[in-house]
Amino acid sequence: MAATNGESKSFHTEVLIIGGGMGGVYGLHRLRQEGYQVKVVEAGSYFGGVWHWNRYPGARVDSECPLYQLSIPEVWKGWTWSERFPGHEELRKYYKYCDEVLDLSKDTIFNTIIEGVEWKDGQWKCNVRNGGVITCKYLMLCTGSSYKKHFPDFPNLDKFKGQLVHSATYPDGGIDVKGKKVAVVGNGATGVQVVQELGKQDCDLTVFIRTPNTAFPMVQRKMTAEEQDCLKQFYKLILEGGRHTRSGFPNNVWKEGWYDLTPEQRLQRMEEGWKLGGFSFFLSTPREFLVDKEVNAAFYDFWKEKVRARVSDPEKREIIAPYKQEHYFGTKRPSLEQDYYEVLDRPNVKLVNLKRTPIEGFTETGIKTDVLHEFDVVILCTGYDSMTGSLMDLYIKDKDGKLLQEKWQKGVETHLGLMIHKMPNMFMVYSPQAPTGESNRSPSFVITPANSPKALSNGPPVVESQIEWIIKAMSKMRKEGIEELDAEDESAKKWRQAIQDLNNKTLYPLENSWYMGANIPGKVREQLNYIGGVDMYNKEIHEALDGWAGFQLTKGQAVSVK
Repeated sequence: MAATNGESKSFHTEVLIIGGGMGGVYGLHRLRQEGYQVKVVEAGSYFGGVWHWNRYPGARVDSECPLYQLSIPEVWKGWTWSERFPGHEELRKYYKYCDEVLDLSKDTIFNTIIEGVEWKDGQWKCNVRNGGVITCKYLMLCTGSSYKKHFPDFPNLDKFKGQLVHSATYPDGGIDVKGKKVAVVGNGATGVQVVQELGKQDCDLTVFIRTPNTAFPMVQRKMTAEEQDCLKQFYKLILEGGRHTRSGFPNNVWKEGWYDLTPEQRLQRMEEGWKLGGFSFFLSTPREFLVDKEVNAAFYDFWKEKVRARVSDPEKREIIAPYKQEHYFGTKRPSLEQDYYEVLDRPNVKLVNLKRTPIEGFTETGIKTDVLHEFDVVILCTGYDSMTGSLMDLYIKDKDGKLLQEKWQKGVETHLGLMIHKMPNMFMVYSPQAPTGESNRSPSFVITPANSPKALSNGPPVVESQIEWIIKAMSKMRKEGIEELDAEDESAKKWRQAIQDLNNKTLYPLENSWYMGANIPGKVREQLNYIGGVDMYNKEIHEALDGWAGFQLTKGQAVSVK
């Protein structure tokens, strides 16, 4: 069986990377630089990860540029962004440029799905769907946090005879909605982006909303080549510096606590963050923001007044920015918007409050709540089995033949968000229990200006931090003659407990969100992110590496490392 680029799907390599998104691109580039034999397998037809698959109207990143890119000089020196928050088309062009500059395709096999992974005879054996076996000494999982689509178990979903599409499989050529009745189910980041695009078109749009999205103004703008050229002299500092900040962004929490300031000073700080746009309002907050209900409510009230002033319809206003706070601010992932609230206010856009009238099921012609809503097109913006779903789909077996599904039946256990007990030489990137959304390991964690919790981080610094750690670990293994590196069972249990202990000091466990795995029926309800910050995470993983703290080592023969 051959891949589209002519590569056999049965071979051995020193390092195999599963996934061709940001982690796969950076991992391939850096491992080749360090002299490793490495191959990437990617389920899609090209690089891009989440940006290869997501082509729905309005899809764009909500980490701003130049922060949302890899710190590879050969790439950023010649690349210019067109706007502050690039759209999916431009992001795919960025990946193509990475490939052209770094020659990534020569070591990548596309259209290849791994389905069955097991440790056998001192190496990983990866079974390729439709035939083929790939073996490797080191396995790096760059499968991403948002790959496995979530389809809610709506009764009779398959009976609907109109066009039904999940946002992650939106047709590349788009959908002609002119003159049609269109439904959008879901109100997360994707729902916001889809609605603010389709709502301005000539269609009757109905948006099914269960939870209001506390979206912030994106403050989008065009970026010139000249301004970026001036800034590029600082890119190395900016991009690599992201690994040493709380969230991977340059925003900092307030130096003073909420109660140290007057009401006027607090309002001024909030206004400053709001005007900057993006996540500045959310990331520049006092240390009490996610632990103190009164402080949290004050931020909601500020947001509520800003949004309600933009919506004239009183009924819609109460659905999308209710006077009474419905969930703790920031415990569900916020989104960025451009004109979302104005679009919702349009006469061709109807809102259905799912808390009042839940979806009872689908019919051949539409969606049934307390009444039947008929549609030509239904778009499911219902998200993903985040963090763990893509890992489970690999059907990984440990040294004892136990599936990952069994190992994590009562909850996720990793050491440092990087390795799993009895799965030697297997590393995870942008993984659960890492700052993929962001815990200090100590149960005595104290909320201070230097370490306030957040479950939101910029992807590239996290990806790069983990991969640099993996490369150092592999090089250290070579030098010390270590054949197998494995996580200790006790260390994985301690890491899990530390994350949950910190989580329980915050407002996160009081709400249901994908941060907590609560969007998937039957999934263990637990904090899936390390919420202590990217900087603290880096400190912890490198301290552990120095003395192999929490790891089991199987010695072989030392190899000279130049």
